Amino acid sequence: MQVDWHRLMNPVFLNIGGFTIAWYGVLITLGIVAGVWLGTRMARARGLDVDRFNDMILWMIIWGLVGARIVFVATSWHQFENIPFPRVLLDIINLRQGGISIHGGLIGGILVMLYYTRKYRLNFYEYADLCVPGVAFGIIGGRIGNIMNGTDTVGRVTGWPVGFRWPDSARAFHDGMCVRNPNPDLDLSQYCQQIGGQLVMTAPVHFAQLYGVIIGIILSVAAYFWLRSRKPGWAFWQFWLWYSILRAGWEETFRLNPLLPKTYLNQGLDAPGIGLFTETHLISIVLIVLSIWMLLKLRRQPDTRVDPAPSVVTGTRPA
Repeated sequence: MQVDWHRLMNPVFLNIGGFTIAWYGVLITLGIVAGVWLGTRMARARGLDVDRFNDMILWMIIWGLVGARIVFVATSWHQFENIPFPRVLLDIINLRQGGISIHGGLIGGILVMLYYTRKYRLNFYEYADLCVPGVAFGIIGGRIGNIMNGTDTVGRVTGWPVGFRWPDSARAFHDGMCVRNPNPDLDLSQYCQQIGGQLVMTAPVHFAQLYGVIIGIILSVAAYFWLRSRKPGWAFWQFWLWYSILRAGWEETFRLNPLLPKTYLNQGLDAPGIGLFTETHLISIVLIVLSIWMLLKLRRQPDTRVDPAPSVVTGTRPA
């Protein structure tokens, strides 16, 4: 059986009269829908305000996307600085081809949740814990979407056995990688050659997008156990801790991202394909320290969450 890589690694999910719907958006949406469904079930089972939670989620999604795009554009401005005005404005708000920051999305969503829980005098952590599975699902969907897009979250060139040679028919990847990058540390065009009348990037790279998918799966499974805790906030801070460890220690180390500061770089056909440190590395170190500190504080506190008996669950808190 021959695999149709052109179809599997194609950014476009659907094309209707020239208007395209990208896999990236479809897959992230599916992850969000699954997360909202599960979060709503947990809110009802825990006797929380389901209606308030659903309102909160709607605005968290909206402002999460805004925050995700703002942080991506701010940290990847080199992709936009040479685009003429006013086209650059359209490219900045165009999410269909990907280009969002997970950290920016989480910050946007958390700010909305902080506003809601303060305004309506709710326990922030009780509601934040419910969002952990949905965020993990979103990571899985987003990283699969990155595979479809080809040019997103690409890995460094490596000589290790884990190196992945993108198939020649994955044109989105090759068309993006065979354009010369002014930053020599990020330039993969040197590995491109004409094959069958088209430029092909022939060097193996770390399959960083797949690393991200696996991280999302690990977090989804772990969330099942974290949410058993009766300490509100336990799942929330465990997520931040382990996402930061896995993202910085595994995925980010092998991703083709700018180094700031440039501390260590060893990539190429006879190298492991490692780069230290990116902005995400530095942010993750701060989050790891903060998460450990918060988890130690929570561990010393008594259990405060008491689930109502199934027979009396109404989905809302009593007035």
